[in-house]
Amino acid sequence: MERFALDAIERLTTRTHQAYDTIAVDPLTPLLGAEISGLDLSKELTPEQEKEVKDAFLTHHVLVFRDQDLSPDDHKRFAGVFGPLHPVALPAEGSDPYVLEISSSRTSRWVAGDSWHHDGTADAEPSLGSMLYVTRVPETGSGGDTLFANMHLAYDLLSPAMQTFLEELTALHNGALPWLRKGQNPPPGYDVPRSEHPIVVRHPDTGRKLLFVNNPYMSKITQLSQAESTAVLDMLYSHVARTPVLQCRVRWQPNTLVFWDNRCVQHHAVWDYFPHGRYGQRVSITGTRPRA
Repeated sequence: MERFALDAIERLTTRTHQAYDTIAVDPLTPLLGAEISGLDLSKELTPEQEKEVKDAFLTHHVLVFRDQDLSPDDHKRFAGVFGPLHPVALPAEGSDPYVLEISSSRTSRWVAGDSWHHDGTADAEPSLGSMLYVTRVPETGSGGDTLFANMHLAYDLLSPAMQTFLEELTALHNGALPWLRKGQNPPPGYDVPRSEHPIVVRHPDTGRKLLFVNNPYMSKITQLSQAESTAVLDMLYSHVARTPVLQCRVRWQPNTLVFWDNRCVQHHAVWDYFPHGRYGQRVSITGTRPRA
């Protein structure tokens, strides 16, 4: 690894972590993710708990809460602590418009999220983050982990010359691409979102720079030819997928809720448990437009 990359990692791992009074915070890696204990999310948080969970979220980006017994209303109430709820893009008829069911079984031929991605970046205002509450895991008790990647660090590990180059660029995000790449059309009545966002953006709460690329939705870097755009984007996608220090892994157990920051974290739902299934419900929080 290049010296500038090692220096960036060392600066982050040697920073002082905040002490917490109302929750316990156990980091998953020195750079991403933490398990949070000492909370019952079926109850309203106290102001002190709310502040400390928000602080832990901005520090660790991925929070894991085990052994939670939650109703959909509990789930939505906790998500509402962080902002207005983000409606499901394609809700099933008669379903809760803010709760997306994530389900797989032996009849599944694909599962949502089985590649590195942010959620919904073709939207003008992608979600702030998502809370996935898994109540059923594969019958074998293993498989179905979710990987997360720190996009602040993905930016930090690029060379200074590449950082400067990317900071001048924007890219087109097209919500139809996940269907088109499978040879399908978007569902009838779906208002396909399309947006142009910077490739390097700043986190709206911390101001830290991050790499904002997303293979499922990005079609082209606006300022480059198609061939140049493909070469640059393929390099950046490989950087995210093939740099383990960016990543953490969450192993699911029944009644686990995971909350990730969609603005600065990519995730990959590993589908390694077929023909077994799992079930969860996801609630997302409304975000803001990405800005350089």
